[in-house]
Amino acid sequence: MADHVSGTSRRRVLGAGAALGALAALGPLTTAADAAPAGAPWPTEFPLPDGFRPEGIAIGPGPYAWFGSLGGGSLYRANLATGRGERIETGTDAMSIGLKSDRRGRLFIAGGGSRELRVVDGRSGRVLAAYDVGKPTVLVNDVVLTPRAAWFTDSTQQQLYGLPLGPKGELPPARDVVTLPLSGEWIQAPAGGFTTNGLERTPDGRGLLVINVHAHGGSLYRVDVRSGDARRVDLGGSKLPDGDGALLLGRTLYVVQQIQNAVDVFHLDASGLRGRAIARITDPRFRIPTTVAAYGNRLYLPNSRFTDEPTPTTKYNAVAVRQVR
Repeated sequence: MADHVSGTSRRRVLGAGAALGALAALGPLTTAADAAPAGAPWPTEFPLPDGFRPEGIAIGPGPYAWFGSLGGGSLYRANLATGRGERIETGTDAMSIGLKSDRRGRLFIAGGGSRELRVVDGRSGRVLAAYDVGKPTVLVNDVVLTPRAAWFTDSTQQQLYGLPLGPKGELPPARDVVTLPLSGEWIQAPAGGFTTNGLERTPDGRGLLVINVHAHGGSLYRVDVRSGDARRVDLGGSKLPDGDGALLLGRTLYVVQQIQNAVDVFHLDASGLRGRAIARITDPRFRIPTTVAAYGNRLYLPNSRFTDEPTPTTKYNAVAVRQVR
């Protein structure tokens, strides 16, 4: 692991900043017309395994959703057309929090307190690579994919991790993992307190958007991927004290405010430095959703039930709501 962004790995990851806009091509979204089969409508709610403790969600390739677990390294893959799925064992007990999938069916997983950046074959569950980062207090929380890198947040340390990808998506050796310190206007909670949660790219593809649940009552920052310079995004007074997963579709940013059982929706400018609130999505089926992914005209969210004591028989599910138009 690199201690700072430097040398060849810096150029490979950060030199692609202007090209991040191509991320849209990686998305598994289809048109609204594809969101339901010719027969019965697709379910808007389906169960996850008892005791699973879901946190992250990724969708694609195709109409399949993957869910990560706070309870261990196993994954759950669900068919969005039927709501039926299967548990996939990865051979590790380390937790799987945030996750994203690419066109090759690989899952990039934030390993939480295991301090791992993990890459898994989504069909077989085989771990393709695992990269150890940071020190024992690290909490690797969320991940976003760009055309040439996967970026991960660390909830307790003032830094991001970058996993550079080769021209054909090749995974790097451990020595090329990048640690990007956050600077500029970034404010970190004292004594390693929980600070950073979800992240996304900016609409223009030139930077990253990072949720900071500590600063200013909960804020969004734009991070320059070359320097780590962070600038607070003007959201017109909106705060993100419970901001968790984030999803950008065009210039529309969805932020899950988990404990509030809501998804706040913002329209951003191209740079991602200014935004205005345009909607709040609530639903009586929300039971502390954490993260969000899209397919067709729907948003899918796992219910974490964080306020309930987890047991092996606790019931979990995922729900779908309409996107904001």
